[in-house]
Parts: sequence; C-alpha cells; structure tokens
Amino acid sequence: MKSLLEIRRDLHRIPELGFEEVKTNAYLLEQIDALPQDRLSITTWRTGIIVKVQGTQPKQTIGWRTDIDGLPIAESTGLACQSVHGGKMHACGHDIHMTVALGLLKCLVENPINDDVVIIFQPAEESPGGALPMREWMKKERPDLIPNQIYAFHIAPEYPVGTIATRPGLLFANTSELFIDLVGKEGHAAFPHQARDMSVAAATLLLQLQTIVSRSVNPMESAVVTIGKMTSGTVQNIISGQARLEGTIRTMNAEMMSTIKEKIESFCKATKIAFDCEVQINYGSSYYQVKNDSALTNEFLSFAEQDVNTNAILCDAAMTGEDFGYFLQEIPGMLFWAGVDSPFGLHHAKLNPNEAIIDYVVPFIESYFRKIGNE
Repeated sequence: MKSLLEIRRDLHRIPELGFEEVKTNAYLLEQIDALPQDRLSITTWRTGIIVKVQGTQPKQTIGWRTDIDGLPIAESTGLACQSVHGGKMHACGHDIHMTVALGLLKCLVENPINDDVVIIFQPAEESPGGALPMREWMKKERPDLIPNQIYAFHIAPEYPVGTIATRPGLLFANTSELFIDLVGKEGHAAFPHQARDMSVAAATLLLQLQTIVSRSVNPMESAVVTIGKMTSGTVQNIISGQARLEGTIRTMNAEMMSTIKEKIESFCKATKIAFDCEVQINYGSSYYQVKNDSALTNEFLSFAEQDVNTNAILCDAAMTGEDFGYFLQEIPGMLFWAGVDSPFGLHHAKLNPNEAIIDYVVPFIESYFRKIGNE
C-alpha cells in the first residue's frame, strides 16, 4: 500500500459522482489488494466495497463507514493534486475519509484485534444516496457483514486538527431535496388572457412555501424550507409557460419532515387549481437524521477526553445532512466531527483540509477500536 499522504492526493485527483466512482473503486481495491490477505474478505456492491477483517477471538463485529463520492464543483484550490476531472471535486473531504479508512484497515490487518471489523466504502453519499440501498442489500444478501455497532467521522473545517466534536442523540438533521416543476401555457405579453403564466404561479408558490415553517411548525422545534433557485421564462415579452423551484427541507425529527411535505403538497395542489397548470414534485435525495447512540457516544467522548492529543467538544446539533443516518437507524453507533483547520467550508471550491488530520485521526480511531474490540 502507498503512504497515506500519497493515497489522499491520488484520490483527490479523481473525484467521481454518486454511483460513478469506477476509478475510485479500482484505486481502493488496488490499495486493499496490496495488504496481507489472510484475514481479509472483500465484497463489492455496485461501486462500493465492504472489507471484513477477521478478529483473533471475535465476540462481535465493529463497523467503520466511509463515503467515496465527490461533488459537481469546479475546484479552484490551485493544488498540485487538484482534480483532473473537470467540474468535479472532493469538496466535502471524502478523499480524507477514504484515506483514513484505508489507514485504519492497514493497522487492523497488521495487528488485528479480538473482534471482527467491517469497513464499508459507501458510494453516493452526496447524491442520490447510497447508504439506504447498500444497507438493504447487506440485510438481504450478506447479513454476515452487518456490524453490531458502527462508527464514522466527517471533517470539520472550523476546528483545528486534534479537535473531536460530537454529541449523544441528534447530531445531523433529516434532509430532503425539493424540486417543483410547473407547466402552464406560454403566450405573448400583449395577450396575457391567452396564456397561463408560470412565473407568477411559481412566485406565488414560493411565497406560500415560506409560510410553512413560520405557521405550521411549533416555534420550539427547528425546521428549514429554503428555495435556493427559481427559473422561469425565456425573453422579456413572452409569458412563461414553464417554471421550476429548487430547494431543500431540513428538520430535527422525522415526523416533522412528513408534516412539511404534506403542507408542500397541499400548496402545490392549490397552485394547480388557482393557475390552471400542472405541478410535479420530486423530493430527490432524502436523508434520515444522524442520531448517535447515547451510551456509545458517551463512552467515545470519555475515551477522547482522556487522550492527550485530543480536544473533545460536546457540540450542538446541526441542520447538515448525512446519509450515514440510515445505518444508525438500525445499527447502534455514532458519528463525530474531526477538525481540519480550513478557512473554506464544506462544498467550497477552495476547501483544502490540513493533511495532518490523517496522522492524527488514524491512530486515534485505531486506539478506540482496540479498546472496544478487545474488551
């Protein structure tokens, strides 16, 4: 296996979108194949990989999950290892995540713990969502690969290297994309009565959607409905026959997500009647909340607080989304933030994580796995 620094830079050069991670898959398998194979079993699912490390005296299986896809963002870091795939970038740190997973795998192969370990290289975290179908496939086809407890981490640009942040219970929100297409009838601006104006329909609907949180959500709860993009029309003197709204929904509990979607659908039905048009809703990728197991998270935080190289923080929940929540929906586990000290945030074209995170977090995770896997 190459050095972890080389691996990170190689992976950073070849970001690929969800379920298109062909080069990434091949590169990961190449590194995995370079390890001693006597304790390894390797399974592939679409572009994902599941590696099981046989323990010396297994009583349980401990899981580690990493995401492997990139984002449709044109990189502007100017790094020597900048993306060679135009318009695509590892702008969410998944290159770091994969490198750490390979580093952990190498440690466990060379010096195994008592328990079995499953390391999951999951595709399509950003979109369209790989965790749920991967989990369901494992349940149906390979239940032997499902861990008894599962862990993951995400880089945090706002924290310095050496800082770990998490919390028991809810950490990340329920999230859903939102796409609404409206189809009416195009017409000349001089004859509005002969057209069905979708610019007005979309604008009216947009304003109605902004009342959902303020008037349908308990003010003691948290929710977001944001329309980030609206497109309609062709030229200034033609009444638009089509419009599109694009946005996101975020809630702190699954029931509220259902409530908000019901309200959106009600407003869309009303718009269809009021403007005599067709309205279609597509929720795109929807992610389940990341809810950390309280007992496992408290145990993890106690370990982190005792580590001399770690600054452990009890952080607040955030409206960010992560499809790791689908694993936590059925498997006890937890996710934590790890600082990478970058002035640019997640999904920014100039995000450049401090690579010192690799040499810090790999031995930290390995030590924790040895603690819980040798008990």
